[in-house]
Amino acid sequence: MADPDLFRFTKPTLLEFDSIVRRQGYSSLAGVDEAGRGPLAGPVVAAAVILPDGVELPEVNDSKKLSPAKREEIFEVIMATALAVGVGESDADLIDRINILQATLAAMKDAVALLTVKPDYILVDGISKIPALLHQKTVKKGDATSLSIAAASIIAKVHRDRLMKEYHEQFPEYGFAGHKGYGSPEHFKAIATYGPCPIHRLTFRGVREHLNRNKASGRVES
Repeated sequence: MADPDLFRFTKPTLLEFDSIVRRQGYSSLAGVDEAGRGPLAGPVVAAAVILPDGVELPEVNDSKKLSPAKREEIFEVIMATALAVGVGESDADLIDRINILQATLAAMKDAVALLTVKPDYILVDGISKIPALLHQKTVKKGDATSLSIAAASIIAKVHRDRLMKEYHEQFPEYGFAGHKGYGSPEHFKAIATYGPCPIHRLTFRGVREHLNRNKASGRVES
């Protein structure tokens, strides 16, 4: 297993960080990240990416630091370069049933399972390990630390944004194409006007408060 001290006392670049793991004897390294833990609607999406050893992708960075147009551009580069990419989703119903953390980990596990190349080591963004998977390391702010995780963050973000644009076609009154399900003033106004739709997370504050207000006033959601 990769020696944590190698990370503790150095600040390697994105590519160097992954190389440190590979030098421990792991040749098939997967980075895993998610998009969509915080929104009031839509799925949480996780991606797993295995990049070729030594590949340089200078424009890859934490997806949150990139414009939507640049993410779309780099998404295509990653898809063309990666040895394997897996994407997992947990929908709003599952999030409400098992909570957002467990749903996120379930999506991550699915993403790894969908890789066509089996990884021998996994770098996971955050502090929570993926259940039942061996040889993994959690990395705080991993999307700004590891090239593999940064690539996964872009795949997850672009995939989810595309899904939310599709949901916008089904439920245009909520404006999902713009805010992607996050709690913007426009979104809160739409929830207050129309109530939640089938992709809203009913256990999330903002949606839940709307339902509670309606119950208190005697209104029933359609």
